[in-house]
Parts: sequence; C-alpha cells; structure tokens
Amino acid sequence: MENNKLTEGSITGKLVRLALPIMATSFVQVAYNMTDMIWLGRVGTKAVAASGTAGFFTWFASALFMIPKIGAEVGVAQSIGREDMESARKFASNTLKLSTVIAIIYSFILIIFRHQIIGFFNLGDMEVIDMAVDYLVIIALGFVFFFLNPVFSGIFNGSGDSDTPFRINSAGLVTNMILDPLMIMGIGPFPEMGVRGAAYATIIAQFIVTSIFVYASRKRNNLFKDLNILRIPFDKECIRVIFKLGLPSSVQQGIFSGIGMVLARIIAQWGPTAVAAQKVGNQVESISWMTAAGFSTAISAFIGQNYGAEKWDRIRKGYRKGLQIVGAIGVFATILLIFGAGPLFRFFIPDDPEALNIGVRYLRILGLSEILMTFEIASRGAFNGIGRTIPPSVVGVVFNAMRIPMALVLSSTSLGLDGVWWTITISSMLKGLVLTIWYIIVLKKVPEIRQRDGSAVL
Repeated sequence: MENNKLTEGSITGKLVRLALPIMATSFVQVAYNMTDMIWLGRVGTKAVAASGTAGFFTWFASALFMIPKIGAEVGVAQSIGREDMESARKFASNTLKLSTVIAIIYSFILIIFRHQIIGFFNLGDMEVIDMAVDYLVIIALGFVFFFLNPVFSGIFNGSGDSDTPFRINSAGLVTNMILDPLMIMGIGPFPEMGVRGAAYATIIAQFIVTSIFVYASRKRNNLFKDLNILRIPFDKECIRVIFKLGLPSSVQQGIFSGIGMVLARIIAQWGPTAVAAQKVGNQVESISWMTAAGFSTAISAFIGQNYGAEKWDRIRKGYRKGLQIVGAIGVFATILLIFGAGPLFRFFIPDDPEALNIGVRYLRILGLSEILMTFEIASRGAFNGIGRTIPPSVVGVVFNAMRIPMALVLSSTSLGLDGVWWTITISSMLKGLVLTIWYIIVLKKVPEIRQRDGSAVL
C-alpha cells in the first residue's frame, strides 16, 4: 500500500500517475458506447435512436450506483489516509453489497414497467419503440454487473491503485468490440440481432469484467485480504456514511438524467433522426467529459487521502495542478469539436445527410462549453475528496433544472432545435464557473472544516 500513498512525493507526479489509468478507464467506458454506435449506425438511424432512448435508463443507473461508488472512493481514500485499514475494508464490503441490492431492485422496475418507460418519449415510430423495449429488457438483466464494476473501480482507485481497474475494464472493452459486429450484424455462428445484439454484447462484457474484479480483489489487493463479503453483515454506521457521501451526487445525477429524458422528449418533436443525432453527438462529446471525470476521480482520491492525513497545503497545490490539467483537456476538446465536427459525426452515421447536419451543429455549439465543463467536473471531485458532496449537487441541480424552461423557450424561437443545444452549453458554462469559485472559497477553510467534522468517515 505504501506505493499507492498519495500523501507523499511529487504532487504532479502522483496526480498524473493515478489519473492516467483512470482517464484511460473512462475512455474504455466511452468506447463501449461508441462501438455500439458505430455498428448500429450501419444498421440504420432507427437502431441508433432505439438504443439511445433505452440508454437513458443506463444513464439513470449511473445515478444509483453513484451512492456506493463515491462512498467507496472517498471512504476508502480517507480511511487509508488515516492508516485505518479496518475502516477501509468495511467500506469495500458494504459498498459492494449495497450496489448489488440497488441493482436488483432497479432491474425489476425496468422490466416490469418497460412499455410505460419507453412510451414516455412519444417516439411515434413502432419499429423504434419495439427495438428500444428489447434493448432495455436485455440490459436490465445484466445490471448487477453494470453496478458492481464502477464500485470495484472506486475501491481500487480510493486505495491509490488505478492500474488494476484500467486493465480489467479494458478486457471488457475488447470483449465488447469483438462481440458487437458478430452479434449486431450476424457474422459467423451468430444470427443478425441488431439492437438486441448490442445489448447482449454489452452485458456479456460486463459479466467478464465483474468476474475478473472478483478474482483480482481476492488475489492481489490487501483491502480484500481474508475478506468474504458474503459473510460480513451490513454495518449501519458505514451505510449511513456511504449515503452521506454518495447521496447528494446521486440525487444530482438522477435529476440530471431525468432532465436529459425530458430534453429527449422535446428533441423527439423533430423525429427519430434528431434523437439519433443527439445520441451520437453526446457520445462524441463524452470523450472530453469522461476524460475530465477520470481526472476528477484522481483528484478526489488524492485530496481524500491528504484530507485524512491533514496535509492542507498539499490539497491546495493538488487542486491547482488538477485545474491546469483539465483546462488543457477542455481546450483540446473545444478545438476538436468545433473544427472536427463533420468527420467525427460522419464516422458514426455516414449515410444520413439530415442526421449529419443536426449532429455537426450540436457538436460545434457544445464545443464552446468544454473548458468550464471540465472545471466543474474537477471541482466536483475536489469537493468529494473533502467529504463535501452537497455543493456540487446544489450547483448541478439548479443549473440543470434551468435547462427545461430554457430549452422550451429557445426551441420555440427561430433557433429551433439549436435552441436545445444552446441551452445545454449555457448551463454547462454556468455550472463550471460557479462551482470552481465556490471551491476556491471553501479551500481557504479546509483545516477548520476537518477539525469541525473529524468524524466524516468511520
């Protein structure tokens, strides 16, 4: 564990060394969806629209597993910073068990109410609706693995080991990349399954990732040494802390997902092509925010360990270094989205001029918000590291909620569908500006916060 301690040594070196595998893992997650989009785009725009619609509930699932994931990252990091391995093991055990329970409940809800859930979007095309329902049911059957994998990653990241999650998630990506064309297009022994094939490929890959995580946790990580999670009962105090740490971010992500669904319903007024274009555009744009999210996790673990060790100057320097790095990512993303929008989008849907036109406008408008968007994500991780998960949630909820009335107003003007894209851009910029200023103010009071709330974790 000494090699993974973030409380000593070069700040930039520790941050980058921890962040690179996490960022690469984030790219792996992006690549999962991009692989689906590439092959479904060859099937047709309707297939993309169907998977994109059902995919909103995968997005909402990320709000639910955010509770144990952040509980694992922050709880394990702060416990190790205090050199309290017993507490770290409790967080590891309880977050994994909690994520399993939440996944099972959520899966049952999606399967039982699948028709009503997809019907919410008013897609107006029965072929798209049927494909979306099929995709949703298949994905729901594998949600246990989808929930467990980010929590496993959070436990390893919180301990300072970000290499293992990257390698394991990469194995899942390779599996998905191999299975996608085989199962979607019907190559070799597989029948042509279209959207259903994409769903099957995803859950098989996620199952493989979970299996490797279980093996690696028992064989190589001392957090799991002599630990049988099936025999350890839930710890009420540990669960309370997990919810305290993770619930605000979960609520924020849940509201964000819900708002995204409402926006998708507004976008659906322009037909399935607009829905498909937004889905593909979102996947392309996710390259930047998933990269920033990976670095945010590194910042959270770094600040969490140093917060537990009460190294205040190291926290301040780490945050400044983090902003510099994600700012560079934001600048690159802005240039890429504005000047490379056409080739990027054409790679996914090559034969639909209408979708291309909509998607290019989406990427160019969203490109303007990338720098401040990366600042917001980095500051969220910094807040999580000191156990203050409410401020990012407040900022996220307030400015995301603004999107619905703003989208309705702007899309009813001459901007049309572009009004929705401008809504997303403006709100993202405001979130980044406000949350960064807020954390800079809080940063000056970190020692007092730690002294006042010394029992933030077990």
